[in-house]
Amino acid sequence: MNADDLKKRLKIFALRIIKLSESLPNNITGKTLGNQIIRSGTSPGANYRAACLGKSDKDFLNKLKMVEEELDETLYWLELIVESGLVKANLLDDLIKENEELFKITVSSINTIKKRVNQKKDGSKDKS
Repeated sequence: MNADDLKKRLKIFALRIIKLSESLPNNITGKTLGNQIIRSGTSPGANYRAACLGKSDKDFLNKLKMVEEELDETLYWLELIVESGLVKANLLDDLIKENEELFKITVSSINTIKKRVNQKKDGSKDKS
């Protein structure tokens, strides 16, 4: 998957989160969880776009870690929405699966960048 594909996928994910938030009940729980999931569920796409503009591998890595954290937080809110009974689990299965897949892709990218950063460190030590 290339960067543009992941950008599109994260944007579609964010739009799905927005639709979910709009469908939650207009009560204190629905509003609170809706506000939380809007923040965390739309943030990964914005942070990934910023990561793609990173000036270095370390900068890219730091921004990817933010994507990872926001996706993990979004999963938490999705779980609360289901477990609180606001939305039936089967209606969110696909969204939760997409969240988990995006999380795995992000973690894999983080691990790849970490290896590259460490190889650069090891390579610079060998030259000394």
